[in-house]
Amino acid sequence: GLAAEKPHFHVPVSTRLHFGDTACGSAWLYYQVLNFAMIVSSALMIWKGLIVITGSESPIVVVLSGSMEPAFHRGDLLFLTNFHDDPIRAGEIVVFKVEGRDIPIVHRVIKVHEKENGNIKFLTKGDNNEVDDRGLYKEGQNWLEKKDVVGRARG
Repeated sequence: GLAAEKPHFHVPVSTRLHFGDTACGSAWLYYQVLNFAMIVSSALMIWKGLIVITGSESPIVVVLSGSMEPAFHRGDLLFLTNFHDDPIRAGEIVVFKVEGRDIPIVHRVIKVHEKENGNIKFLTKGDNNEVDDRGLYKEGQNWLEKKDVVGRARG
């Protein structure tokens, strides 16, 4: 009988990739670095866009303690907005920074003092805490102001 001839495919040398070959290997590495840079720059652009849209320096934060349970649990993600025209009201959940502390705090506004000139001062407390937050504020500070707010929890 006739023996079937095995098909033979010839791949031209110019299209073969040899990672040991420095020219092809460095081109592949260059492509991977460029790809990674595109991913990182896209993530940064999205983050900066969220900062602009939400008006908050930190549009997304993670709850780090149990002080707001049962409303929020450790590990929950919060989406923040910080529109300066919105008045702060009692019952709202705000994220604020205290001078001398790096980590922002997520607590509920329990009292608001609004002066006739529009200046607002407020007091916060964690839902799961026994006392208000005056012990967390910088020494001699009894109230927070709008400048201390990083954002307000929206979800």
